[in-house]
Amino acid sequence: MTEDVIAAALAWADADPHAGDRAEIEALVASGDTAELGRRFAGPLTFGTAGLRGPLRAGPAGMNAAVVTRAAAGLARHLADSGHAGGGVVIGYDARRRSDEFAHVSAAVLAGAGFAVQVLPKALPTPVLSFAVRHLGCVAGIMVTASHNPPDDNGYKVYLGDGAQLVPPADRQIEAAIAATGPAREVPLSDDWLTLGDDVQADYVAAVVAALEPTRVAARSDLAVAYTAMHGVGAETTRAVFAAAGLAEPGSVPEQDSPDPAFPTVAFPNPEEPGATDLLTALADRTGADVALAQDPDADRCSVVCGGRQLTGDEVGALLADWLLRRGVRGTYASSLVSGSLMHVIAEAAGQPSAETPTGFKWIIRAGSRQAPLVYGYEEALGYAVAPSVARDKDGISASLAVALLAAELKADGRTLTDRLDELAHEHGLFVTGQLSVRVEDLTLISDAMARLRAQPPSTLLGRAVTVTDLAHETPSVDAVRLLGDGVRVIVRPSGTEPKLKAYLETVVPVHEDAGLIAARGRGEDELDQLRAEMSAALHL
Repeated sequence: MTEDVIAAALAWADADPHAGDRAEIEALVASGDTAELGRRFAGPLTFGTAGLRGPLRAGPAGMNAAVVTRAAAGLARHLADSGHAGGGVVIGYDARRRSDEFAHVSAAVLAGAGFAVQVLPKALPTPVLSFAVRHLGCVAGIMVTASHNPPDDNGYKVYLGDGAQLVPPADRQIEAAIAATGPAREVPLSDDWLTLGDDVQADYVAAVVAALEPTRVAARSDLAVAYTAMHGVGAETTRAVFAAAGLAEPGSVPEQDSPDPAFPTVAFPNPEEPGATDLLTALADRTGADVALAQDPDADRCSVVCGGRQLTGDEVGALLADWLLRRGVRGTYASSLVSGSLMHVIAEAAGQPSAETPTGFKWIIRAGSRQAPLVYGYEEALGYAVAPSVARDKDGISASLAVALLAAELKADGRTLTDRLDELAHEHGLFVTGQLSVRVEDLTLISDAMARLRAQPPSTLLGRAVTVTDLAHETPSVDAVRLLGDGVRVIVRPSGTEPKLKAYLETVVPVHEDAGLIAARGRGEDELDQLRAEMSAALHL
């Protein structure tokens, strides 16, 4: 086995077009570090929930120039086989380490395969790339980003001509084309590709503002917003959107406003992680901001802080759905199966259809029908599509604007986002959601836990009988188990982007006039804690 790994490493290094990556593998071989070589040659990166994603390191199990070269060649072959030879491809990138390099490598490969390649002019948010695919009439788009992953990761999202991320069977077909690609050093390259100007970014800004109709909002210039780009690429575009909508420029966390791939002020560059929004909350407190907004590094997610409390993705998801429905936006309202149930209750009360999809915006964005097209989608992990006609993916910039417009409307009436949440709780009950999330080093721990759950699921949760459904039997692409009872709901699944097992928890508590919201919240948090304990015991993790 050791000899096989060393032989594979030497063959890979010989075909690697990047001198630094090649030297990295050769140094591992010279040092005899077969354990590390084994990790790097255990298998290639695969397309998960959001495309390729992995650590920056040489070898097939990392993000590097050779892997990107072969991925771009596989995409070119797939597009040609699908009847799109010679079509337009637009490529974007964020400010992570090597993102610009990987974008330009991809451009050279696709140009070498005869495609008309255009590259965005600088590090820009993922929603701008999604918008650009359809705006420029391209057959595909590539975004080089690892979104909210740790600093040492990078990734590679692929969009097809509809502006949405890959779904099966395209992902498997591209993987097969990558596997059939020869050595990276032998892939034809060309410098016959175009670097775009700033027009696409400006057109995206105009499209977002037009879609959300800020002219409806009264007294919007009085709204005070605190903001952080979390060392990512969202600040410039977000400020442009706010200005075009007539909102005051948000006050930014200075330490996090400029792109920095080291993400020095946060443990993880993910607004969901504990402590990630501490600097933002402090800024909001100092400045008396009405609302505070945090985006992840590629600005496709948005977190909201109001009244010193970070709202959950489900709370923001329900607020935005309610806002759009009250504006008269008609069509399908969709969320992923791991998201909360309140949005569906609100949509039903308004007489509009809703849909539950597999996890990932590649599924959410494809919800709806010709009779009732998708007008809004969200996932509990802080992803929202408030203007799916603009970007067919989650979009933290348009969501930031939508939250600000909603907050401005409420402020004009003497209310806040949390006031509206209280009103929804009185109307529909208090929907309390949370997670049990376990990060592992050994991925077999996740598969073992899922097997145990399927073999011996709990029959009750919170003392209530639950029905257990293996969702893999209903939709083969969904590796998840649902436990559903009266006022209790749990979904358990492996993360598609990180080495985590997640249990998504929900309990619904009636709000009685005599006890009120305070009692309902206390009961809801107690039930959530109990659910965590019960599911932790069921999973043995």
